[in-house]
Amino acid sequence: MKVGYYPGCSVEGTAREFGISVRKSCELLGIELVDLDDWSCCGATAAHNTSHLLSVALPGRNLALAEQQGLDKLLAPCAACSNRLIAAHKEMTESDTLRSEIADLIEMPYSSSVKVLNYLELILNYGMENLASKVTRKLADFKVACYYGCLLVRPPKIVEFDDAENPQSMDRIVTALGAEAVDWEYKVECCGGGFTISDPKLVETLSHDVIENAEAEGANAIAVSCPLCHANLDMKQAAINARFHEKRKMPVFYVSELVALGCGATPEEAGINKHFVDSYALIR
Repeated sequence: MKVGYYPGCSVEGTAREFGISVRKSCELLGIELVDLDDWSCCGATAAHNTSHLLSVALPGRNLALAEQQGLDKLLAPCAACSNRLIAAHKEMTESDTLRSEIADLIEMPYSSSVKVLNYLELILNYGMENLASKVTRKLADFKVACYYGCLLVRPPKIVEFDDAENPQSMDRIVTALGAEAVDWEYKVECCGGGFTISDPKLVETLSHDVIENAEAEGANAIAVSCPLCHANLDMKQAAINARFHEKRKMPVFYVSELVALGCGATPEEAGINKHFVDSYALIR
């Protein structure tokens, strides 16, 4: 099974553990990732706020490159990247005029032949059959609050993935790993996204509410599939505790880390050693 791989900027930088665990989990499940040659930034999350044409051309270039490389499926693990790639694909598919304009800008044609996948969709569609037989370490002590955030399931008419109010794809994956998927209220609430620099207090408040609800419903871990969500819930947890006078230590995992861990990878092979909040106590 071969799938094109678009890492995007964050997965090769601030969210390196996401990239590490995506590659490792796919390796363990027998999914071969084919790197997209000469990929460039897709414009998330700022381009669509400055120029509509730019917001389509940037991801459009990567879609055209995938097509030139003979790839009909393209994995974009970052929720922001997959969202922008899917939106660009949809717009170019629905407008011949726009597709022609983008082709002139990027100096490449695009015939809308590439299916963009987020990580959850990849595992559900191409990894679940192997997952049951590949799990060597049941995550039986994990009570996971599966956190989808905003970009994986919204806008629903664009991404057309899962239920926008009560998604279940990540829940199915962690359940297959032997963990308990906790029923909770904040799985699609916003964590503050990209406001970390411009409005950190807002991010702290929203992220605090997410972590608080997860704990209140019995979770001992949160799973995400978005670098922005992970940064706000993991990296900022110390600042959140200081502001709200609390001492929570809620581990925040990329779901790909849990897949890799359940399929036999060490925490280090899954990138878990790069977290801010300690995850080793729960793993032990």
